Amino acid sequence: MNEPTRHDQWAWFRFSVVGPLLASPPPGGELREELARLSERAWKHPITGKPVHFAASTIERWYYEARRSNDPVVVLRRKPRQDRGRQKAVSAKLGELLRSQHRDHPTWSYQLHYDNLEPQAKSNPDLGRIPSYSSVRRYMVSNGLQRKRRRKGREKDRERRTESREKRGFEAEYVNGLWHLDFHHGSRKILTADGQWVKPYLLAIMDDHSRLVCHAQWYLGETAENLVHGFVQAICKRGLPRALMSDNGSAMIATETTQGLKRLSIHHDTTLPYSPEQNGKQEVFWAQVEGRLMAMLEGEPELTLELMNASTLAWVEMEYQRKVHSETRQKPLDRWLDGRSVARECPSIDRLHLAFTVSETRVQRKSDGTISIAGTRFEIPSRFRHVGRVQIRYATWDLRRVCLMDEAAGVVLERLFPVDKASNADGHRRPLKAPPAFETPTDTGIAPLLRHLMAEYAATGLPPAYILKEDS
Repeated sequence: MNEPTRHDQWAWFRFSVVGPLLASPPPGGELREELARLSERAWKHPITGKPVHFAASTIERWYYEARRSNDPVVVLRRKPRQDRGRQKAVSAKLGELLRSQHRDHPTWSYQLHYDNLEPQAKSNPDLGRIPSYSSVRRYMVSNGLQRKRRRKGREKDRERRTESREKRGFEAEYVNGLWHLDFHHGSRKILTADGQWVKPYLLAIMDDHSRLVCHAQWYLGETAENLVHGFVQAICKRGLPRALMSDNGSAMIATETTQGLKRLSIHHDTTLPYSPEQNGKQEVFWAQVEGRLMAMLEGEPELTLELMNASTLAWVEMEYQRKVHSETRQKPLDRWLDGRSVARECPSIDRLHLAFTVSETRVQRKSDGTISIAGTRFEIPSRFRHVGRVQIRYATWDLRRVCLMDEAAGVVLERLFPVDKASNADGHRRPLKAPPAFETPTDTGIAPLLRHLMAEYAATGLPPAYILKEDS
């Protein structure tokens, strides 16, 4: 899996600092004390990993920027440069020289191409001033003057650590300040259409303050796909929460899940391994599911997924939400309506689907302009054929939605589709202004840089540093 960009690392780090303040805002007059406490804490630098401290004024600025926005992670990102994507002017003569040089030496590195421009500019003033190396490199890449061979990426190295802490009961002060999410293994099996007995799983998302069940649904597996399917419905019903707590199940820590929560500015906390008491509010809910709901289904000999979902929805909305909770002494629905909410507006369904995806980088195959995803080849639009490494987003369980991204700006550039070989067999091809083809190096003589170095050495007046040996 590809490492997140520096922009994402900084945004996620800043949100981890101020996220708890958004989920549970301090009472009036105590904000400055909270900021001072955070400024005294040693944080782990998101890039270097070394301990670092931040001033209270800096954390205060992050806090207000995040609070004013409906997308805190987005506003906490480092802003892209205004001149991003623009190139300094490369004269026509210099561009032609670069093309000629690349045609003669297609295996040269960009640095070697750049170093050979300077000696030629000194001998030919018409070329003008040579731009910076980065400008020359961007010009070559955008015009298809790319090196044949590329280096492979780096491997990632991760560390895990475990901390022991005392245990205390807690409750979020605001509605939608914290949600709980978990799967429950059903006590009864159901018979599927293909004649298999399977154990269903109940996904439930619960608000911590009110104990209201935001959404509950039975599935045939504890997967990230089912988690995202249910969690998106909860967001559409109740709005965007500020924080989420779950265990360390594979579905909860899947890349699609964790990256989706970060893109939606939802602070994600996981419980310690083998510590179900940290999610005790949902453990109490599971007891009610088995003690009341499943008990009322004992007389039904043939359970189906449709029947279980219909009965669960009716029981949750008509009994559980409207019954006084033994701890809060209020009905979950009344406590939800009466409490102060820190929820945010629900995004569009397209944005929700895009959020819960994997962000990866692929190398575009130059021969046909395609990339490979899970063994399937996808076509890249021809206007992006000069981009060597493309950024994409997709969900591993749904390859119908694969998007070409500009991750620095968070913008969808194009939707990608698999190669349709039957459609491509008609022989129709759009004409392209192709980059110069690679040709066999011609007899151009000594490279300009080496010729310049030889002239400088000759100007020193030193004798040759070798003795010529005559063949006998």
